[in-house]
Formats: sequence, C-alpha cells, structure tokens
Amino acid sequence: MEIVKILIILLLAIGSIQGLIYGLILFKSTSQNGLANRILAIILFLFSYRLTIQIMRLFGLGYYDTWYYLMIDISWIYGAILYFYIKAQTQHQFTFKKKDWIHFLPVGIQITCSVFVRLQNLYWDGTRESLSWLGYYGYVIWMNNSTIYIVASSLIILYAYKSHKLLNGLSTNFEIDPAKLNWIKRIITSFLIYFSIVLLVLLLDLIVFKLGGNGSYYYFTRFYYYPFFIGIAVLTYWIGLEGYSRRNDRELAIKTNSTPIDLAKLKDISDTLKEAMLNEKLYKDQELSLHSIAKHLGIKSYLISRSLKEIENKRFNDFVNEYRVNEVKELLKDPNNSRFTLLSIAMDAGFNSKSSFHRAVKKQLGILPSELNIKD
Repeated sequence: MEIVKILIILLLAIGSIQGLIYGLILFKSTSQNGLANRILAIILFLFSYRLTIQIMRLFGLGYYDTWYYLMIDISWIYGAILYFYIKAQTQHQFTFKKKDWIHFLPVGIQITCSVFVRLQNLYWDGTRESLSWLGYYGYVIWMNNSTIYIVASSLIILYAYKSHKLLNGLSTNFEIDPAKLNWIKRIITSFLIYFSIVLLVLLLDLIVFKLGGNGSYYYFTRFYYYPFFIGIAVLTYWIGLEGYSRRNDRELAIKTNSTPIDLAKLKDISDTLKEAMLNEKLYKDQELSLHSIAKHLGIKSYLISRSLKEIENKRFNDFVNEYRVNEVKELLKDPNNSRFTLLSIAMDAGFNSKSSFHRAVKKQLGILPSELNIKD
C-alpha cells in the first residue's frame, strides 16, 4: 500500500507543479490572447491547488481546515470558467459584461449551502434530534454523499455543451486558424468526456450502494476517489502544456462581406491613414482621436474604423500606439535624448500617461518599458 500511496503522490504532484508553473507563465502573458491565457491560468491554479490539498491529505495534513473547505466550495465554478475561456478564445476582443456574472451564481449557492451545513456542527451532539430536519438531511446529503461533485460535473458538462454551441456558430462570423480551432475543440471534448465518465461513476456507485442497503455512505472512502484526482492531474498537465504552446496564437480575424470594390476603397483609406501617420506624425498628438483624425483627413470616422478592422485587423488605439512605441524606440537611439527620462520621451511620442505607455509597450513588444534600452 505504501508503494501505491507514493505513486499517487507522485502523479498528483506532477500535475500540481505543472499547473502552477504554466499557470504563472500564462497569467503573465502579454500576447494578443492575454485575457484567454489568464482565464486558462485560473483553471490551472484551481486544479493545481486542489491536487495539492489531496497530497496534503495523504500526509495527514490539511484535514477540514479553511483552505480545504474553500476549494470544495468553489468547485461549481469550473464550468463557467471553462466557458469564458472558450469565449475569450473565440470572440474578437472579448470583455466581461455585467450579465456574464450570472454564470457564477451556482458557486454562490454552493457556498451558502456549505456554510449552512457546516454551521450544524454547532448544534450536533451525536444524535439526529439535535438538528433540524433541514440541518440533518442537508448534512447527510451534502457532506457524506458525492452531491457537490455530481453537481460540479453536471455544470462542467453543461458549459462544455454551451461551448460547443458557441464554437458551431463561429464560422459565420470569424476566420480562425485550423490548428487553433482544433485545440479549442480538443479542450472542450476532453472536459466533456472526462466529467461525463466521472458523473456516470458517481451516480451508479451512489445508486448501487443505496439500493444494497450497505449502511452509511462516505464519498471520501470510495474506490474511485483518488483515481478521480489522478485524472484531474493528467488533465492539468495536458492543458498546461498545450496552453503554454499556444499562448501566442493570433487573435481571430473578423470575416467581412465586403465586395472587392469596397475592400479596394478601404485599402486606399488605410494607405492614406498610414501615410499621414508617417509623414505628419499625427500620433504625437496626445489628444488624437478617431473623430479628430477623420476630420483632419476629411474621411468619415466610421470608414476609418472599418478600414482598420477589415484591412489592418486592429483597433484604433492599438494602431496609433504602435506608431508611438516605434517613435519611442527611435528617440532612445539618439544620444542627445539620454538626459531625458523614459516617461518624458514617451510623452513626446504621443502618450498621455505612464499607464497607457506601460500597457502599449507590453502589448506591442511583450516587454516592460524599462527593458526598451536593453532590447534596442
């Protein structure tokens, strides 16, 4: 049995360490898919810590402490996080909206129920009569059975299905690299298959055990308890490795229904805009906006916006900041500018704040502003 225990610890530790390392790398990612990478990092962090708790249990540590309960209490959040990872990967410039928070309602319900059940320990004296009927059955159903994990698996399956539907509608709106599309399909399918198996085992075991009248049921002592976590370790290892290798995938390109003539006109607008940027250095205006540049060029602002989107596949701010960052790099090459601070040079290039300069450099070059002198 000691060999089995050591093997389990080793397998869980590999998954946990892998999840932590790649989670940190993805969370710090400054690529175009930064939000998606951070969401995947959160999944890896949660899985990694859950595995760590199980390793501690095998060493006789961490039984029923605050962190142990916390990780159980947020188990209903995995499905929603997976769903938002897929949305961030498949929706152009995805951002969280107020209505999106409803997807985290289940975890709120779970925490409320778990706190109520644990409060029953204040009244429990070893007899059924010491608890209310709701407290007693809540304790039995919630804590001893696999109820939490049945619901958690069901939610992951539900959100994996929603992600599939989201993916099916993708081709009508976006162009996406086939390799990236296959990766997204694989991660959805892996969660769907694995947690469908988990749900089936949980339900069958519970039903058979109850029908057999074998006495008290404790989920934590069932035959599949640690195999379930070994599966989580394998899943964590795989998505961490794959997520890391795809962290710099390009953003989705929006499909257009523009005619060749429309595209030619938009290309002319794009060329005019880039020529003005280079020759007139419009980007050095700290108050530059889509409206002001449209007025200056005598082109309607919606046409400039459409040109940037369909020809350059960029937002206006990113387009302008690219010129500003390049201007900073050029200014730093001039020895006469060595007496100026980096921020003053950035302001001269058109940035209007330290934070906007910092964000632009990280997004455009993937480095910190302080590294500009080193890199160039």
